[in-house]
Amino acid sequence: MANRKAIIETDKGTFTVELYEDKAPITAGNFIDLVERGFYDGLTFHRYEPNFVIQGGDPEGSGRGGFIDPQTGRERRIKLEVSRDLPHGEAGALAMARTNIPDSASSQFYITLGPAAFLDMQYAVFGRVTEGLDVVKQLRAGNRMTRVALSE
Repeated sequence: MANRKAIIETDKGTFTVELYEDKAPITAGNFIDLVERGFYDGLTFHRYEPNFVIQGGDPEGSGRGGFIDPQTGRERRIKLEVSRDLPHGEAGALAMARTNIPDSASSQFYITLGPAAFLDMQYAVFGRVTEGLDVVKQLRAGNRMTRVALSE
């Protein structure tokens, strides 16, 4: 089965990411579930570090929020899923943000804007930008994801 892609529409344009369901099933599955719930629609990118990352997916917009599971009333946290087969590499890696606690990723993700090998094996890479990297590089803190959808 081929990996699915997510199309992320922003106020700067649209980009596409391939989701590594084959190599990072827990992390990609978490992202896919949130996309299917419409969780990311309307959220902002709250962190921009030049030549490093653009980060979003926080419902609070503060860098501290995550997805609260309506069934449990608790923040969903997933197991850290890293692999030597999933390096950050050049710009365009899609990975989960987390606290200093390895198994604390929830809904926040980042996209690298340059090489970030020092993050390898510490943060879960679960996809890569396949189209629209020029759009990603224009994003800044405060820009909005208007719609995130899966494409088969």
